[in-house]
Amino acid sequence: MNEEETLILDAVDQFLDRDVRPYVRQLEADDEYPQDIVDAMKELGLFGATISAEYGGLGLGAATYSKIVERVSAVWMSVSGIFNSHLIMCAAVERFGTEDMKRHYLPQFASGELRGAIALTEPDCGTDLQGVRTRAVRDGDDYVINGNKLWITNSVQGGVLACLAKTDPDAEPAHKGMSLLLVEKSMGYTARKLKKLGYRGVDTGEVQFDDVRVPAGNLIGEVEGRGLQQILSGLELGRINVASRGIGVARACLEESVAYAQTRKTFGKPIAQHQAIQIKLADMATRVEAARLLTDQAAAAYDTGERCDMEAGMAKLFATEAAVENSMEAMRIHGAYGYSPEYNIERYYRDAPLLAIGEGTNELQRIIIARQLIERNPV
Repeated sequence: MNEEETLILDAVDQFLDRDVRPYVRQLEADDEYPQDIVDAMKELGLFGATISAEYGGLGLGAATYSKIVERVSAVWMSVSGIFNSHLIMCAAVERFGTEDMKRHYLPQFASGELRGAIALTEPDCGTDLQGVRTRAVRDGDDYVINGNKLWITNSVQGGVLACLAKTDPDAEPAHKGMSLLLVEKSMGYTARKLKKLGYRGVDTGEVQFDDVRVPAGNLIGEVEGRGLQQILSGLELGRINVASRGIGVARACLEESVAYAQTRKTFGKPIAQHQAIQIKLADMATRVEAARLLTDQAAAAYDTGERCDMEAGMAKLFATEAAVENSMEAMRIHGAYGYSPEYNIERYYRDAPLLAIGEGTNELQRIIIARQLIERNPV
């Protein structure tokens, strides 16, 4: 790590020890939005982590950003979702928005004063985004949006969404009729909070668009029909982020299991001296290190501008499965204590499955990887 990266990560560690770790258990149990933590993240600049310095952000590459996400997720995975979903939206605006759009929105995004996310999933489609039914119809200088989005992070507490909608429902193929529009909450959409097994604290909501009028200038890009390609580009960074979350959860499970195994005794000795526990710890540690290497590789490819959907898919697949497996093994090592909310293990166990679903299911990642293998290695 260079000096700048070391300073940034040290500041993140201090923030986590001071503003997050002491309050996680109560906030998570109450499913309370962590406003004080969000305010501290604003001061730290995390809402502008990957936004260029030209627009007020920190201008960090994916390699540094992924390390931040791992650290945050090892303490409380929910917090990482608050700025990750926001930054996917920011990446779409910075890559594809007009200069006027970037000048207007990106400084507000970078400061965290205007926070938001991407609105993709609907009640009847998630993995198959070409099946979205939300419509955006041009009406003079506006688009009028009608539809319903589901499981949208930051939709309740945030103030803006990058909404994927059909602007030409008759287009063939279907993706050519899809566009991405920035919609501010003040323009009229409503959102209600949904309850979840894990991933508590961060708000995940159902969003309703009823004749919401959006200025035509809020179309991301200068022409319609590019929305799906734009959002898939942003999801490369999103999947690197989710992979980093997986590393954080998997590492937290490992570290707490290593500590517990040296203090818990059975049959007259610490359970760390029993071969069955040693095998579990070894497998857990290997998963963490392998996941980190895959994620570093994907982040490096992203930072050089290379296409990295296969690399990001591999990292996301392996790291999130590592989180799921390590959370189960940690619970087995902790026994009944792992099942108690007095320990962190049951929270990791509830949070980990989301990572295997979000930003594209792991089944979808396998399909992406296989298709890329074939495309990159023609016979």
